[in-house]
Amino acid sequence: MPDHATSLDDLPDMTALLSRSGLDFMRDMIAGTLPGPPIGATLGFHPVVAEPGCVVFEGTPTFAALNPMRGVHGGWYGAILDSCMGCAVMTELARGEIYTTLEFKTNITRALALGRAVRAIGTVQHRGRSTGVATGELRGVGDGKLYATGSTTCIILRPDTGTDTGPDFTPPAPPPGS
Repeated sequence: MPDHATSLDDLPDMTALLSRSGLDFMRDMIAGTLPGPPIGATLGFHPVVAEPGCVVFEGTPTFAALNPMRGVHGGWYGAILDSCMGCAVMTELARGEIYTTLEFKTNITRALALGRAVRAIGTVQHRGRSTGVATGELRGVGDGKLYATGSTTCIILRPDTGTDTGPDFTPPAPPPGS
């Protein structure tokens, strides 16, 4: 099994998602039983720890993450924070529940140098019936400095109720040539 999905066929289907708790799903992904999402391979980050209400990602921005001013693009900070915060909410989900991000905010506190290894820590602040709220911090692995903070609100879905995407939901195929 690849470390990261390289095609739609590599991604877990809805049955695999719904048959595990969110915490079990995250732990299976970290253990390599399930492949990680392709965005992690593309942007150079991956989950390393999953506990109830907390997920840690590690990553290092590469040349591909640079903006025209030679700095790490703000979207990279946002992507790793969105991942750790959303996955923290995921660890609070029971079997039969999934989530998606409703909104998130990123506050960049200092420039991140190309090649600087970072750790993104997402922590759940509230898990309700239909939403989860989490915060995140992006810190340097070697220096411990705070590079960014974030907050998110996620919606919690129960596909088996027929009100969401449903257990047979299949996302549309990407356009030809993409």
